[in-house]
Amino acid sequence: MTKPAGRPIGLTLARTAKIVGRAFDDALAAAGGSTPIWLILISLKTHPTCNQRELAEAVGIQGATLTHHLNAMEADGLITRRRDPANRRVHQVRLTEQGEALFFRLAAAARAHDQRLRAGLEQEDVAALERLLGRLHDNVVITDV
Repeated sequence: MTKPAGRPIGLTLARTAKIVGRAFDDALAAAGGSTPIWLILISLKTHPTCNQRELAEAVGIQGATLTHHLNAMEADGLITRRRDPANRRVHQVRLTEQGEALFFRLAAAARAHDQRLRAGLEQEDVAALERLLGRLHDNVVITDV
């Protein structure tokens, strides 16, 4: 096996992702939110009438963890949950006015974070980065042949 020419790409990517992720978490926290809350709010903005199961799938959070976040968000007045009249076992989740306001604050924080990441990058650099990240993704995703 040959020695890599430089630092392993995976290590650099993992370290960078961790730093960028922490900075994003900090930006959302400063705006009054968190990454899970942001993901839930985005999902509810794009699918205003979804149930908890659909929300868990869209956000990628397990049911019990989602319930924990939704309980806190409901207590904070950000969402409402109502039983679906057609199926009493299903809870419909909707944003409140406070939830809408938080969504817009977090959206502004997310845009500012993205602009911070793009500082000093040309559009061609961003396109190349997206292409390279896509290639790395494809290199590690197992596909059925």
